[in-house]
Amino acid sequence: MNIRAFADADAADVAALWSDIFPDPRAWNQAAAYIARKRGTQRELFLVGEDAGRIMATVLAGYDGVRGWIYHLAVAPSARRRGHGAALMRAAEAALAARGCPKVNLQVVAENAGVVRFYERLGYAVEPRVSMGKVLAS
Repeated sequence: MNIRAFADADAADVAALWSDIFPDPRAWNQAAAYIARKRGTQRELFLVGEDAGRIMATVLAGYDGVRGWIYHLAVAPSARRRGHGAALMRAAEAALAARGCPKVNLQVVAENAGVVRFYERLGYAVEPRVSMGKVLAS
């Protein structure tokens, strides 16, 4: 798998992958809107993994000067269990560290125990926090 920065030509393939992996009808989670917003900020932290010209994995990272965040780590079901997710996470962590980021956070849907175990194998730990959110636009 080749890891590289997202290119505009990747948008349709990334949106299709996310629609399969993250089916969520809420307006703020629509793939096209998410991609458009990320294009405008820290675009270099939007990484894709490709094999034979096919986008098979993605990860978004962000850094606000205090903490780094990981969003939308996705690996196509047909490409899982080959180390692609871990490789993308290492690339995202390296990009954040290069910006001086001291700590990385991420959120996992509580029912997704398999994903929690994946991140634990990468050194992440469940922290005693309350996750809160507020919708600003729909």
